[in-house]
Amino acid sequence: MSYKQTFFWAVDNFLNERQHSEHIKEAAMWITKGEVVAFPTETVYGLGANALEETAVKKIFEAKGRPSDNPLIVHIASVKQLDELVTDIPPLAKKLMDHFWPGPLTIILKKKESVATSVTAGLDTVAIRIPDHPVAIELLKQANVPVAAPSANLSGKPSPTSGEHVFHDLKGRIAGILDGGQTGVGLESTVIDCSKGIPILYRPGGVTIEDIEALVGEIKVDPSLKSTDEAPLSPGMKYTHYAPNGTLILVRDRKQIPSLLAEAKAEGKRTGVLTTKDNQGSYTADVIVSCGSRQDLATVANQLYESLRTFDEEKAEIIFSETFPAENIGIAIMNRLEKAAGGKVI
Repeated sequence: MSYKQTFFWAVDNFLNERQHSEHIKEAAMWITKGEVVAFPTETVYGLGANALEETAVKKIFEAKGRPSDNPLIVHIASVKQLDELVTDIPPLAKKLMDHFWPGPLTIILKKKESVATSVTAGLDTVAIRIPDHPVAIELLKQANVPVAAPSANLSGKPSPTSGEHVFHDLKGRIAGILDGGQTGVGLESTVIDCSKGIPILYRPGGVTIEDIEALVGEIKVDPSLKSTDEAPLSPGMKYTHYAPNGTLILVRDRKQIPSLLAEAKAEGKRTGVLTTKDNQGSYTADVIVSCGSRQDLATVANQLYESLRTFDEEKAEIIFSETFPAENIGIAIMNRLEKAAGGKVI
């Protein structure tokens, strides 16, 4: 599948409201025609298609090169749309929706037959959320259909946090891109399963475990977050994701990084370090990328994927990354880094 032209519609704050609306309307038209369109959310850019149309959803997998057993998240503009997608909304799920929607929390529920089979990878459940982004909400309203949308990048690569990232990965592979500027959270949504009684966390993200437990009490964390042996039960649970082209290695004791850099340089490799502004002056490497501040891990989350893409732009061959405390948003940061490194940790 290829497109002679991939439309690039700017819908940032510099455009007047009428022009902004026309671009969103045109993008929605392509979705209703069964095509795929990238759009901004508060987490990362999504690649959207009509979640009720099998042929349209398959175009997402084709454009991304995404494995067909990896389910997708369905985005809706209103809780009223749940009626056509799910069979039941447990009280606990309703409580989570009331508190965290719109926002970066995806909830898994039992699905109706109306949902395209490819969306759920054949499972009897569907993952759903309401995004907290004005462009995304307006697009969903204009399209007037639930929209299946994984991250708008080539499968396995860092997720896109700007329209330019999407254009780099998917130009000529999709109908268009709604460019709403830089995203806010920078990491994908948290995924929680409410279809089995006790809620189970399948993916950490923009809503932290601590946030959820403060509202509903203790939840389970699925051990398969670290396993690739089983079919994924939700988006983001299987396969190496978010990886730069160079080899990424996580280093738990950052004091080891200088000697590791020296060894790599002796082997003639172009080196990189993923650090924060707190430690930026501690290293000598070909490419040093500062990813936010340790004092505010939300800044690390926001800049993580852009930082990983920088190493590709600078052609780093081996990248050593600092690690972060596995608490609050740090859990999601480490989840993404571990997947990007493919388990390579020192």
